[in-house]
Amino acid sequence: MKRVTLTIIGAALLIIGAAMLVLPGPGLLLVLAGLLVLASEFPALGKYIDPVRDRAMKAAEDSVATPFRIVWSVLAGLALIAAGIVWGLVDSLPLSGWSTGSGLILSGIVLLVLLAWSYRRVKAKRKTQT
Repeated sequence: MKRVTLTIIGAALLIIGAAMLVLPGPGLLLVLAGLLVLASEFPALGKYIDPVRDRAMKAAEDSVATPFRIVWSVLAGLALIAAGIVWGLVDSLPLSGWSTGSGLILSGIVLLVLLAWSYRRVKAKRKTQT
């Protein structure tokens, strides 16, 4: 039962992360999370973790490299949350409803949380280098 549950969770994270590679959101970090969960049950997947981790951490650092990028990322997260609220409340929009709206809101929240995590990580890294 544990193996099935972890496989479903890992696969879901991997699929959502792959979708977020082209949609707004932290795709590489979710792909990494999915691989980590799946590798706990399928060790052969472990060889993919380090390359994805390196690219995900580089992308996370790049996202907070300048104040301009931070501001735009925060605005993108807030825009996703606002769009989710609008999609949940306005019935005349295509695919309107709270199923679409909650997905957008969740994407915005995940984006903001990961942005804060990236900022703290980069700040701590710079502090140790000085």
